[in-house]
Amino acid sequence: MSKLQKILVRARRQVFSEMVGNNPSIFQGEGYDFIELREYMPGDDIRHIDWNITAKMHKPFIKIFREERELNVVIASVLNGSVHFGSKRFKQEVIAEVVAQLSYSVLKNGDLLSSYIFTDKLISFFKPSKKLFSIHKSVDAILNFNALNQKLSFKLLADTLFKRLKRKSLIIVVGDFFEIPDFKLLAKKHEVIAVVVRDRLEEHPPQMGFSSLVDPQSGATLEGDFNKQSVEEYARRVSAHDRELYATFRKHQVRFTKVYTDANVSVSLRRLFEGR
Repeated sequence: MSKLQKILVRARRQVFSEMVGNNPSIFQGEGYDFIELREYMPGDDIRHIDWNITAKMHKPFIKIFREERELNVVIASVLNGSVHFGSKRFKQEVIAEVVAQLSYSVLKNGDLLSSYIFTDKLISFFKPSKKLFSIHKSVDAILNFNALNQKLSFKLLADTLFKRLKRKSLIIVVGDFFEIPDFKLLAKKHEVIAVVVRDRLEEHPPQMGFSSLVDPQSGATLEGDFNKQSVEEYARRVSAHDRELYATFRKHQVRFTKVYTDANVSVSLRRLFEGR
């Protein structure tokens, strides 16, 4: 079984039969408005029969509803070079699994799903759909994208989605967020959620002595003595960055959660499903 198939099977099982599927969905549409009753006609949906009125009138009547617009859910994956890293699994693979689980949840709820891949430019766009095959295409595109040496632009992402999305949408941005985005305007027009995908070694690296490291985003080589003092200073900087990141999210009313590469994705996503 290929990596793509494993991710899709695992994600579908989690959503439709296990943890995520049994929790309240974060994708809540606006429902239906009751308009009137009318006599049943051949071809009408029998689930809409009003049995109380039918019993009183001695002939079947159905309820007529006006379906309000379904929720438009947009998942944007940010695949800059730094996602090409992982002590257990590459972050890029975990991003693909996050997208798969969220996508199945969207379609299970009967909503419209569209997906984007961004670096410092728009890489791909999959138009709104309710078809399961759209998940296959978007997850496959994430897994097979060469993220090495790719830079990112959150400004491009925010500007693109702000201009393209005409109706209010739920936007989920998935990436490692080692840069702090400005989603202020986007979050005023839409609901924005951030899923931060990280590897634990990025936040708490081990002492490695004198080593050479290659930046997967810029391709630059960094040489130095990664002793106790230097790695602790690095960890403090990452922690300070994340405090600023989370403060920015809260300020702009962007909900967020963090998923680690060695964690169960569905369990990590519960915070979103249960926190709504």
